[in-house]
Amino acid sequence: MNDTTQDEGLDADPQSRPATAVVVGGGLAGITTALALADSGVRVTMVEGRPRLGGLAFSFQRGTLTVDNGQHVYLRCCTAYRWFLDRVDGAELAPLQDRLDVPVLDAEAKPGRRLGRIGRTALPVPLHLAKSLATYPHLSLAERAKVGRAALALKGLDLADPALDAQNFGTWLAAHGQSERAIEALWDLVGVATLNAVAGDASLGLAAMVFKTGLLSDPGAADIGWARVPLGELHDRLARKALDSAGVRTELRTRVTSISQHGNGRWSVQVPGETLDADAVVLAVPQREAHDLLPDGALDAPEQLLDIGTAPILNIHVVYDRKVLGRPFFAALGSPVQWVFDRTEASGLPDGQYLALSQSAAQDEIDAPVSTLRERYLPELERLLPGTRGAEVRDFFVTRERTATFAPTPGVGRLRPGARTKAPGLYLAGAWTATGWPATMESAVRSGVSAADAALSALGRPRDHLLELFEEAA
Repeated sequence: MNDTTQDEGLDADPQSRPATAVVVGGGLAGITTALALADSGVRVTMVEGRPRLGGLAFSFQRGTLTVDNGQHVYLRCCTAYRWFLDRVDGAELAPLQDRLDVPVLDAEAKPGRRLGRIGRTALPVPLHLAKSLATYPHLSLAERAKVGRAALALKGLDLADPALDAQNFGTWLAAHGQSERAIEALWDLVGVATLNAVAGDASLGLAAMVFKTGLLSDPGAADIGWARVPLGELHDRLARKALDSAGVRTELRTRVTSISQHGNGRWSVQVPGETLDADAVVLAVPQREAHDLLPDGALDAPEQLLDIGTAPILNIHVVYDRKVLGRPFFAALGSPVQWVFDRTEASGLPDGQYLALSQSAAQDEIDAPVSTLRERYLPELERLLPGTRGAEVRDFFVTRERTATFAPTPGVGRLRPGARTKAPGLYLAGAWTATGWPATMESAVRSGVSAADAALSALGRPRDHLLELFEEAA
């Protein structure tokens, strides 16, 4: 590495040289920040400690298989992530459903009633869900009626009310007539996958945001999209190509050891063998790493970053010698299995079928031995999918993200900082910052937009491209 990119023109008239920025972290938040800054003419260097981009949404090789560390999906209402896909020329590789359709298999239901569906029609909100709810076999008629009333009550909540953050979603649901079965078969079916917590452990504010935005804002808001290629194709290869085209200098396997501010207001970022000087610095790293790098006085209460808890996600990967699932994915009830996705084509598997199980809020199993998980989940797949009975398991392996997301517990909202710090020129990005969203790819991209918007405003650089593309995310 050399330091000419950032130091060139250091002593020149600040108005005559290009504005410079260092983005620390090459996950979705950092990539977004770097692209948004570069698109306004800022000279950007992005440093990432890993040998790849993409953060926790990445791929790796296992023999001839290309494996995603975990299954990631997004919704039509995820306008910021959809912009990201467009910006890296990856939208066609991660298409959306034409219309929301989620098969739900109940392992304990009687024959003929095992399969239900959560879907929508083209009718306006909330009628778009009425047919699906009316025919959903996993709830009684009385439970379905009460779900409708709770949904209307949820729609009436004010997401700007800070009191919601301190309340418990599970308690709120119980107070609005939701049975344990209704919570399991509907509210947690959606909530665990999006919040990474069961209703009893989740902030009402974040839960209300998920359901109001995803299910109660627009008929198509909850249509599901997912990558038909390995995540590394989108978040590493295509992202790196977009960064290169935008003129961003990207340094992998490079860890920042410290950041400090000059007397002239500019910043120095120390990496092994080099000092990067810049007008702005964005810390797009996990909250604990951000805490360790923050200079004194940058936040009023930096210790609050350490109070933001984390939640794990466990991913179980099973390769069969034959096709056992005839749909791209399904959700499960009456079983420890949560969501199952067919990753055969994306992984490059030439024959047989590769299923990926995404297990959120996996605190009880995240450290379980692979042998224990195999003994538990293979019989469960046989209960759910008759086609697995007699099929040969060619491979069974596990990926674990122990700190996959921040924990969306009641009160977490007051701990999440905004993009701006009290140190001029220093900004924060990451799904854990105050985006209003839970820890999703959408939240990560929105945080990058917010950080870039704040930096561009301070630098006096154009911001129209952010505001026009997705104003709500900026």
